[in-house]
Amino acid sequence: MDWIRPYAMIAPAMAGILVFVIYPMFYLIYLSLYKYNLMNKSKSVFIGFDNYAQIFSRGDFYKALSNTAVYTVGVVALTMLISLLIAVWLSKRTWFNQFVQASIFTPHIISIVSVSLVWLWLMEPNIGFLNFIFKTLGLPPSQWLQSSQTALISVIIVSVWQNIGYFTLIIVAALQGLPTSIIEAAELDNANKFQVLTRITLPLISPQLFFILIIMTIGSFKVFDTVRIMTAGGPNDATTTLVYYIFGFRTTNIGYASATGVVLMVIIAILTLFYFRMLSKKVHYQ
Repeated sequence: MDWIRPYAMIAPAMAGILVFVIYPMFYLIYLSLYKYNLMNKSKSVFIGFDNYAQIFSRGDFYKALSNTAVYTVGVVALTMLISLLIAVWLSKRTWFNQFVQASIFTPHIISIVSVSLVWLWLMEPNIGFLNFIFKTLGLPPSQWLQSSQTALISVIIVSVWQNIGYFTLIIVAALQGLPTSIIEAAELDNANKFQVLTRITLPLISPQLFFILIIMTIGSFKVFDTVRIMTAGGPNDATTTLVYYIFGFRTTNIGYASATGVVLMVIIAILTLFYFRMLSKKVHYQ
């Protein structure tokens, strides 16, 4: 009966996936085909793909999609770049670097509610600390979250600030695990630090960078908490992302919200497949 043991050991995990992932996914698809009445299920009407047709005919959906795309590109690009630069700086094992690593990781473990509320005060246009710094330096103040021109950028800044520490530690761990003999051989061949970084270090840590790219893209497309607390999708829908857009229909039109959720799921799946198709060949596994 030894053959049963592996299946018995993974059974709890598989049961959890079935109950909390697979079943909700198929139920979401099921609801997307109905004009669903939350108060009286007997009045729910099967309408087929009408919800999907409605999605792609509404301008507010494309607005939410474009906001999400801009947010994702901004957060992923800035977080990866800044995390990589900080990780290269902190890659040496010293007590000071260990202290800095612990410090920059702190924002990641703080509740997003607390982080958002603090940044709300920092970005307040009249009494906020950031505009106080700007005025001190002789720079014009910014409206931050109160302007549709700067609100999305402000949300991106908050997200980048909170995520940098976590991804920096992943890259630091990757850098510290590199074989020193390869880098020493490159230095003996008179390679400068930039050449070592771009031609040796980055290819060697490409599996970790690829992992970060995937999970950051998925996480950015699902952003909700920061938008909900800081801007509630405003001003003028400037920060309405896809998940917050779905949240707006949670009581008025469950079927439409479910269809939008299915569209979001398909977009994330396509992006993930695109990454694996186009970038996985450039990932160098040792």
